[in-house]
Amino acid sequence: MRSTELVIHSVLAVAIVLTFYPFIFMVITSLKSNDQFSHHFWSVALPAHWENYGKAWGGISMYIVNSVKVSVISVAGVLLVSCMSAYAFARHRFPGDNLLFYSIISLMMVPGVLTLISSFMWMKEFPFVGGNNWVGEGGSGFLNSHVALIFPYIAGGQVFAILILRSFIGGLPEDIFEAARLDGANEMTILMRVVVPLSKPILSAIAVMNLLSVWNDYVWPLIIISDDAKRTLPIGLAFFQGVHGTTYGPLMAGYTLASLPLLTLFFFAMRPFVSGLTSGAIKV
Repeated sequence: MRSTELVIHSVLAVAIVLTFYPFIFMVITSLKSNDQFSHHFWSVALPAHWENYGKAWGGISMYIVNSVKVSVISVAGVLLVSCMSAYAFARHRFPGDNLLFYSIISLMMVPGVLTLISSFMWMKEFPFVGGNNWVGEGGSGFLNSHVALIFPYIAGGQVFAILILRSFIGGLPEDIFEAARLDGANEMTILMRVVVPLSKPILSAIAVMNLLSVWNDYVWPLIIISDDAKRTLPIGLAFFQGVHGTTYGPLMAGYTLASLPLLTLFFFAMRPFVSGLTSGAIKV
């Protein structure tokens, strides 16, 4: 039995090393010059070149800010819309409710790539003019603006959220809602004071999954955004790599900085994320 456990632990240890070593290698390489990278490929080289991070931050900081703004607003919109929709589907009956619900859920079977052209034309034909991050250039609707990123992210992200939230909210005891109504609470108060607090774990899971999807999206921002100052992080990193393709220290420093927001999110949201997945599994 002990020999079996030793083999299992050894395999797990090797798997952990293989999982984390690419990130460790990236951090080590981010502190090297090109000469150190050539002569000390696998090992730590001294002195450490911390100025690589200064170069990387100067090149990608605006992309990080853009991604944070787009991601936070998109996730907030998904949670807001999906909470209200799921509550209506779970706790109220109205003509055509099941037909409407299954029509929404059926959108999960449509590959996102099939909607690229229609979404692009939809954003282009909006009759707005302007010239900032929120509204596109005159005559181009929402193209080349962050609004053109946020609206489709909210529309696409709420489908799966409605599915699991409806199941979760539908499984809550009816006595809770009756007690709230006896106390004089209206539907919005019940939603904000009863449903949302009870749904925090599963809302956290939805938020994390949508944030990862929005943060890492490459194709849609590449199509919509043409102004460098408005690009999100995946597109900005591609351009940053084109500038520093042969200077590996600043390049790896840029990748390290780009991964820090998601690592921070992982450490702070890991517990509620796992709890939310468990809650969803039980309720479904």
